Amino acid sequence: MPKKKKHKRINMSFKVENIVASANLNVELDLFNIAMEVDNVEYEPEQFPGAIMRLKEIGTTLLLFKNGKVICSGAKSEKQIEQSIRRAVELLEDFIE
Repeated sequence: MPKKKKHKRINMSFKVENIVASANLNVELDLFNIAMEVDNVEYEPEQFPGAIMRLKEIGTTLLLFKNGKVICSGAKSEKQIEQSIRRAVELLEDFIE
């Protein structure tokens, strides 16, 4: 009679740690003036072509590009991504070309 193999119990649970999302605002962004006027935005074009917006109250970071493309990282849910994009649009409305 063949011996029964003992199977190790495999834990397949997981936790979402970070979601990265992209968006296109379909507008031109004035990154220099955004960085000068909006808190928690860095722009050093000689090092990186996008501005870095840190939304500390939401816990995400957004990369903003002149062509209106946005990359959102650090979110743990789609709701948090949506909040981040909405907040960014509020902050950027005065700088859309």
